[in-house]
Amino acid sequence: MKTNLSHLLLTLTTLSALVHASPPPPTVTCSAGDVNCIVTNGYGIYPDRTTCKAASVARPADESELLSVVSDASQKKQHMKVVTVYSHSIPKLSCPGGPDGEGLVISTENLNSVMDVDPLRVRMTVGGGITLRGLIDAAAENGLALPHSPYWEGMTLGGLIGTGSHGSSLSGKGPAVHEYVVGVRLVVPSTSAGGDGKYARVVGLVEGDEELLAAKVSLGVLGVISQVTLQLEPMFKRSITNRVEGDDGFENQIAAFGSMTEFGDITWYPSQGRVVFRDDFRVPITTKGIGLNDFTGFRAQPRLIIEGIRTTGTHCESLTTYTTHNPSGKCVLSKGQVTVLLESGLGLKNRDGSLLEFTGYPVIGNQSDMQTSGSCLNGKDDLLLTACGWDRRIHGLRYHQTTVSIPLTNITSFISDVKKLRDINRDSLCGVELYSGFLMRFIKASTAYLGKTADSVDIDITYYRSNDPLDPRLDEDVLEEIEQMALFKYKGMPHLGKNRNVGFVGMREKLGAKGDLFVKAMEKYDPEGLFSSDWTDAVLGLRGKALTVEKKGCALEGLCICSRDEHCAPEKGYLCRPGMVYTESRVCRREDDGLLKMEVL
Repeated sequence: MKTNLSHLLLTLTTLSALVHASPPPPTVTCSAGDVNCIVTNGYGIYPDRTTCKAASVARPADESELLSVVSDASQKKQHMKVVTVYSHSIPKLSCPGGPDGEGLVISTENLNSVMDVDPLRVRMTVGGGITLRGLIDAAAENGLALPHSPYWEGMTLGGLIGTGSHGSSLSGKGPAVHEYVVGVRLVVPSTSAGGDGKYARVVGLVEGDEELLAAKVSLGVLGVISQVTLQLEPMFKRSITNRVEGDDGFENQIAAFGSMTEFGDITWYPSQGRVVFRDDFRVPITTKGIGLNDFTGFRAQPRLIIEGIRTTGTHCESLTTYTTHNPSGKCVLSKGQVTVLLESGLGLKNRDGSLLEFTGYPVIGNQSDMQTSGSCLNGKDDLLLTACGWDRRIHGLRYHQTTVSIPLTNITSFISDVKKLRDINRDSLCGVELYSGFLMRFIKASTAYLGKTADSVDIDITYYRSNDPLDPRLDEDVLEEIEQMALFKYKGMPHLGKNRNVGFVGMREKLGAKGDLFVKAMEKYDPEGLFSSDWTDAVLGLRGKALTVEKKGCALEGLCICSRDEHCAPEKGYLCRPGMVYTESRVCRREDDGLLKMEVL
């Protein structure tokens, strides 16, 4: 059966390379032209499942039009938020503050030009709305490369630096794109008209300006990024080999591996006891190889396959939640899926003339072809016969993401604790292996005020989200304990563009004095808080806004940490209990699961 399943999955993986997805839908839809609008993210659902309404959307074509848009709203004291072409941040970053339905969203989709290329200084200036793929391609056309980038190419430059998005490296300045920003132009509101009659102004910041450290990672609360100047490098190639090992003692190798690899990362499949070390380093541009990174999870998929995967996952969840605790369905699926992904190179392509996509390691290619992927964005509309896996117009993937950067000095102890929890019930983490397991990326401490506070390992965990917010997940308590362990016991910092509400609890305190410096800059550039919202205020610890929401079932979706049974699902047997390893945590555990786990302990 497992062999047949592997063959089926391999066939589906191969087919996915032959289809081209219907492009994603717009993230702003309006009932009449550009007014009376609904704003969402790329997944069609915010962590709190609320609907964001806006009075209108503006689509400036250049900085001059942007200045007028911000000025008009500023004069009216209207709250504003930037919305990007794909809006892939999970938190509610694109929803304007102020009274519901009265704010303005400013789309940067047309602010995507290349303004200047300086080959002598190896720099390029582009619009804040340019996509990562557009930026990389423009640089490559001029023989240049962005040194590091996130793995998903469907973000805009303004959006990814605003959330501190990154790749993986402890080398040089590190893997965060904002570390290569040497200049920014911001359009910010003014409380009074300037000499030009505008209630807005353009602020230019360059290296050496203290407030560039605020603008580099800003959560969008300073204003609108109209232009960015980046320090690039001459084009180079990368060589990638994925090396699979058992997970015995691998936690003791993490720091050493991070110090030896320029671009490498680690993926851990805990229930299977497998670890994938990505040996990833630069090679001379003359090295033979025309490889391509076309990560399988970011490829177009036939709609029937996407919906079938979601239906199967939901079926597995419902069986284990309401009848007997039997996660074997997910475990069988995850083992087959992981095996096929590894055999097919995890989406790497050699492009060596063979009929096969992947013919073996190493895969060598230009930095522009290897550093990021997202081919499901590039297709023509086919009436949704194909799509990105999470397209909200179909019954596709819905998931949570817990993404936390744990200080490098704490990572060995953290993994050891997760192993203890895993060993209580080895099948409890099969579900995350259907979503790429535990992805571990390396990131350096940043001088940006909202950047990482220490050299860290970024732990990225993606997992099933129920259609019904009151439906608990299989082994709900295990991931909740890991989440709280990472955030509180091991002092992890949340990724600003991912995470559930509880991921941001205590963030302002973790920032320390850098948080105070950021707020000072925010008050200078937007003293009336027109670009702020309840969400960003809560993250930054301002104006008394709360991050968590206490109500029935709130812990199931990460809106709160349970303190009472009603925060879980007592009618379905899920009660608020202490963690099994990190006993200070409070998690929603199925009552008979707790008895079973106590027997194991």
